[in-house]
Amino acid sequence: MRFLFKQEKPAVLSREPVHANVPELVDAELAAIYYGYRMAGDFYDFIRVSPNRVLFGLLDVAGRHDDNREIVTAAQKTFRTEAAELFAREEVNEAEAMVHLCIHLNRTILQAEGGGVRSCPAFAGCYNESLGTVSYFNAGHTPGLLRHSTGVTELTATGLPLGLFSHATCDAPMVAVEPGAALLVVSRGIVEGKFKGDEFGLERVKNSLQSAKVESAKQLCVSVLDDMQRFMCNPPTHDDVTALALMRAAEVPGK
Repeated sequence: MRFLFKQEKPAVLSREPVHANVPELVDAELAAIYYGYRMAGDFYDFIRVSPNRVLFGLLDVAGRHDDNREIVTAAQKTFRTEAAELFAREEVNEAEAMVHLCIHLNRTILQAEGGGVRSCPAFAGCYNESLGTVSYFNAGHTPGLLRHSTGVTELTATGLPLGLFSHATCDAPMVAVEPGAALLVVSRGIVEGKFKGDEFGLERVKNSLQSAKVESAKQLCVSVLDDMQRFMCNPPTHDDVTALALMRAAEVPGK
């Protein structure tokens, strides 16, 4: 099985999204992995917006890659430019800024060339390194999964998928990511991976997260994709399959 951190196909001028470089974090780590080449609309990105804040996002634009790459590219441009502006001030209301980012992304997807009404589930978060918190919105996306000391919490949808309604909005809750905790976001392609008509499903994703004995966000993503492939008994070719993870380092006794 082959995992790629970036697209191997060369970018075509401005019609392809820019490769996402993962920012280094203090006492935490971000990573994202997808299997093989992009076939559909999975897209992830990361951007540092302040000395102590990093934004991350996973979007799934409906349709095949050749049909939606204009939309994906426009969404990435909005994600980067609007996020930098919304989080420019040191004293920013993160939840409010995330709601505005959601509105801007929704408008971009509706107005992009080849766009119109096109469903785009999305999960985006702002990780605050100083506080160890994530402000997020989940626009009709597969639930984010937060593994902590007492179990796994689902970060369910806070609004409708992007690209459907011009005035749709999402709420932006905040969750604490305690030392040693991990936040996992997976694309629909992982949940819908099948073997003899049986889906891998969200519960298996949760079990994979809970049982993963890994030390990095990258290893966590690989572990989940490995579990899905073992379940399917074949490489996934039904859809894009992507995993994004944030892991916070465990506290060291005595420090």
